[in-house]
Amino acid sequence: MKKTLVVAGIGTEVGKTVISAILVEALHADYWKPVQSGSETDSDKETVRSLISNKKTHFFDEGYLLKEPLSPHAAAAIDGIEVKASALKLPETDNHLIVELAGGIMVPLNDTELNLDLLKQWNCPVVLVANYYLGSINHTLLSIDILERNNIEIHSIIFSGTTVKTSREAIEKFSDKRKYLTVPFLDSLTPLNVKAHAERLAKEI
Repeated sequence: MKKTLVVAGIGTEVGKTVISAILVEALHADYWKPVQSGSETDSDKETVRSLISNKKTHFFDEGYLLKEPLSPHAAAAIDGIEVKASALKLPETDNHLIVELAGGIMVPLNDTELNLDLLKQWNCPVVLVANYYLGSINHTLLSIDILERNNIEIHSIIFSGTTVKTSREAIEKFSDKRKYLTVPFLDSLTPLNVKAHAERLAKEI
C-alpha cells in the first residue's frame, strides 16, 4: 500500500531535508518540495537527489521557486507573486511520496494561509522532525498540539541529532504515546550513510 508522508519541522535547521532523504531512500519513494525559498543558492530537491542511491525515485518540480531564503510569504512578496495553497495539489504517482514542507507547521504562505492549511488540504500523515536545542521541548509540544487540534494524523516524530535525554523524556512524558524514531547526527553526509539509516528506518516506518 503506497504511503504519502509530509515532513514538517519544529523549527528551522532541524534536519528536515536529511530526514526527507532518508525516508525517500527507505521507501524508494518519489519526492516533492511544494515551496522552495532561496532557490538561487539552495535546492532541497537537489540535496535529496545527491543523497539517495536508488534509481526508482522521481523528483517532481517545485510548485513555487522563490529567490530569497525567507519565509514563503516574504520571499514571494519580493518576487512579486503570491503563493496559494489551492495551487499546490499533490502530484499523482503510483509510488510512495515524500513531501517536504518549507519550514514548520505555522509558516505563512501568504497573508491568510499557513503550511497548516496545506496539511488540512492534503489530509496526509505528518512526520514531525525535532532537534535538541534550548526551546525544542516547547516547539515540539506546540507542534504536536497544533496537529492534534486540527485532526491531522502524526505518523511519527523523528528526533534528529545528538540525543539530549532529559529533553526527549520530557517530550514523551507530555505528549500521548506515539511512534518515536531517532536519526543521530551524521558526521559524514553521504549516500552511503543515508542508505544505512534508511535500511534501519525502513523496518519502522
